[in-house]
Amino acid sequence: MQESKLLFHELPPFFENDSETLILGSFPSPKSRECGFYYGHPQNRFWKTLAAVFEEEIPANIEEKKEFLRRQKIALWDVIASCEIKGAEDGSIRRAKANDLSVILNAAAIRKILTTGKTAFCLYQTLCEPIVGRPALPLPSTSPANRAVSFEELVCRYREALL
Repeated sequence: MQESKLLFHELPPFFENDSETLILGSFPSPKSRECGFYYGHPQNRFWKTLAAVFEEEIPANIEEKKEFLRRQKIALWDVIASCEIKGAEDGSIRRAKANDLSVILNAAAIRKILTTGKTAFCLYQTLCEPIVGRPALPLPSTSPANRAVSFEELVCRYREALL
């Protein structure tokens, strides 16, 4: 059984001054931390979902992902700056401390905030919304562990939120 570890968020936020949508996850998975960018697990449906929403090719590497985000005016980060967590299990998160979202919100033209998954949404409501004063729209998790939501439903829900 994997032990809970105190971890610190090491991925910088991704945004441009003209970013209009901020998408927040909970905390980077071990695969994302290993590869150095968001939604790095090959089984995660995030990039495939966004590509379908915007009718583009699925970005294949970090530079293509960044270019994709720039074109679509999307910023990425996570709600949590540090926490205790077992592997990639959102349900195991304890002692979460929030990232300072003003880093993005004061620099970019963010018009809407979206969260990926229930944990990110709940933590955003508890840790961030009281400080930033802006609500977030919850979206289903694109994690390979979330098989309750089909790919087609993911695309539909993300399309409604993004377009």
